[in-house]
Amino acid sequence: MENPAGSANMNSVLDSVDARTKLAGSNRMEILLFDLGTHETFGINVFKVREVSKTPNITRAPNMPGGVEGLISLRGNVIPVVSLSKVMGLKDAPGGLAQSMMVAEYSKRTLGFLVHGVDRIIRVEWDRVRAPEAVTSGAHAYITAITELADGKLVSIVDVEQIMANTFGEALVGQIDPIHEAHELNVFFVDDSSVARKKIIEVLDKLGVRHKHAQNGLEAWTRLSSMAAAAHQTGRSIADEVSLILVDAEMPEMDGYVLTKNIKSDSRFDGVPVVMHSSLSSEANRAMGKSVGVDAYVAKFDADALAETLRPLLLKSQRD
Repeated sequence: MENPAGSANMNSVLDSVDARTKLAGSNRMEILLFDLGTHETFGINVFKVREVSKTPNITRAPNMPGGVEGLISLRGNVIPVVSLSKVMGLKDAPGGLAQSMMVAEYSKRTLGFLVHGVDRIIRVEWDRVRAPEAVTSGAHAYITAITELADGKLVSIVDVEQIMANTFGEALVGQIDPIHEAHELNVFFVDDSSVARKKIIEVLDKLGVRHKHAQNGLEAWTRLSSMAAAAHQTGRSIADEVSLILVDAEMPEMDGYVLTKNIKSDSRFDGVPVVMHSSLSSEANRAMGKSVGVDAYVAKFDADALAETLRPLLLKSQRD
């Protein structure tokens, strides 16, 4: 499974991140491996990382959230710098300043993650990435998925959404006008992040639509296929049960691009719009979403943007 895709040697390692977007449609991902000074190996999706550098000079600031070491100026932008070992509560991590910093981009926000060291990039199949056992506390509450290296060593993939939410607070969902007669509408959504699922449900509830969800792409495709088969057997259309499908891009077992391709290539889902909702907000990722047939692409997590992206598609479904 392991297939090094280059040396994680500071900035040069990520020069072609957007060029790697082509992997998304092949149900593969690339993970940047790093360590936090413990016996565990951690990883982060390369798409979320903009660059890697030595730890810079950090300006301390008062009233910072726990785990935030301070601020740095990066090409004219002031960004917070987070100690991953402190945020994750790794008590056996060594003291002192971490040696490396990963600059991550998530939902149009940029921040630095301090880590003990950066190793290399590996390429994995999404079907070899699995959800961890349910854990609600400690470091493993910040793990969104697990994969395995060729030597049998496990890699814990960090949940950037959970870290952001716990450190800086969850995004607020404000006033959203409901859709008239929305109770006739049904949205099926899939996201592997509990933080994202909670926020999506808030938006859908405010719109007044009914909803069902899955926690990864394979589960979503299995359930949607079963629903389509049951509808076909009774002479109905799946569109009678599902008005719109909302998919995340990166998920264990099957990514959102492959899920979308499956949906769009199955005539049973004709007329059911697919919206991609992802923290991977670069133009390259938007282009990839368009290439597999998504009807709209919206970046996480802007509740207003999500609601206003869904609204016209749901209203059209309602009229049809």
